[in-house]
Amino acid sequence: MSGLDGRVVIVTGGSRGVGRGISRRLAAEGAIVAVNYRRDADAATEVVQEITSTGGRAAAYPAAIDDTDAVLAMVDAIRNDLGPVSGVVSNAGTASKGLSIADSAIEDFHRQLGVHALGPIALIRAVLPDLRAADRGDVVMISSNTVASAPPSGAPYTMAKAAMETAVLTLAREERDHGIHANIVAPGLVMTEMGRRLVQATSSGTIEDLDTSSPFGRVCRPEDVASTVAFLMSDSAGYITGQRLYVDGGGPAPTIY
Repeated sequence: MSGLDGRVVIVTGGSRGVGRGISRRLAAEGAIVAVNYRRDADAATEVVQEITSTGGRAAAYPAAIDDTDAVLAMVDAIRNDLGPVSGVVSNAGTASKGLSIADSAIEDFHRQLGVHALGPIALIRAVLPDLRAADRGDVVMISSNTVASAPPSGAPYTMAKAAMETAVLTLAREERDHGIHANIVAPGLVMTEMGRRLVQATSSGTIEDLDTSSPFGRVCRPEDVASTVAFLMSDSAGYITGQRLYVDGGGPAPTIY
């Protein structure tokens, strides 16, 4: 794919799971990747070393996405080290506690909104002057296919994701005159540590056991999500903005009831 070479792209939560796959893929396409992480400096360093060992360009930057001061300091450091930012992949996230609305503390809703909506909005606002000045700017939000299905015991998470989806779709309309593309990627279950914990919490098997019953014979991999992000940020998607792309193999088979 073309259109990513030399562009500075921030990937939040870029050191593990889906974010790790996205960081590696964008670097392989020529992007200069700012790998954001919250706590695991070793994992972030490992991703950067993987990228640079194959000739790519990347650096790691710590910041909790729901800490606005830390996010602003991170943006300043990235600009100083790598140059103006022309892409943001909002991937950092945290799972909710799996409780009903009645049993969820109001703090759980605030926490999820901070990580999945308010923090990413603060980041995007901080880099918006760079995105507007670039030949092309991109915002890609990693959401979830559960937003549309609204399953029980997940409201703090799905509500926060839905809030950010609305912001991204609004941003797409507000900023296209500045050459900015804003899109959403919504995976289903992905073969990551978070995916493993989710399966362990809700069934007696493992996530690997689900391969044979999943679409196309396997659970979604981080590389599947990363390929979609790379496409949306490439010249091949030059006329695509304000869209939500599901990466879930077509979703579960529908039933009559």
